[in-house]
Amino acid sequence: MARATTPPRHVAIIMDGNARWARERGVGVLEGHRQGARALKQTIRDAAGIGIHELTVYAFSTENWTRPQAEVDGLMAMFLDLIESETPELDEQGVRMRFIGRRDGVSGGLRERMTAAEQRTSQNERMTLFIAFNYGGRAEIVDAARSFEGGGEQDFAAHLYAPDMSDPELLIRTSGERRLSNFLLWQCAYAELIFCETLWPDFARADLVEAIEQFAARRRRFGAR
Repeated sequence: MARATTPPRHVAIIMDGNARWARERGVGVLEGHRQGARALKQTIRDAAGIGIHELTVYAFSTENWTRPQAEVDGLMAMFLDLIESETPELDEQGVRMRFIGRRDGVSGGLRERMTAAEQRTSQNERMTLFIAFNYGGRAEIVDAARSFEGGGEQDFAAHLYAPDMSDPELLIRTSGERRLSNFLLWQCAYAELIFCETLWPDFARADLVEAIEQFAARRRRFGAR
């Protein structure tokens, strides 16, 4: 199979390393998350500039609720502020926002801001930003199975959280960890996996470009020879 000659249409990122970044610098974990949010903001700009059409980021998993309550509460407050502050700029950049995951268990105020951000940016076409929030790959499959009435893979995929999402071609995980952590299990069946050592708050355009270059050097066979 030929190597890719253009950037992947869809890149997914497991943004890992905020807590380790904070620990190494002797600051609180929420400061690590704040720096991670800055890295995400720049990565969205970089991805759109490179020509990526879909970007999915793992913001908060169904398992993250088990973290210390102070950290969870701080994250929820930060998410509220970030959606409020960043939506206008993303709208100006032509980025469409979509949230995937279970919305039950999320505060009413946060759900309202998520919905408002989606509605405000719904007509944008430059890039779609999927934010996996209160998300788990197994939960998504279970939720889809509840409404599935039979058929093939395409029929089943129509019941996933974002049926219009294309399968990621490239999955990047930062901080050196090498696992999927219950992220996009259905969609990443044939994604190319790149694991980089950079902690997420330090992730920069150079890291994104390097991952895309590694992707371009690979031959994607999809089970063929």
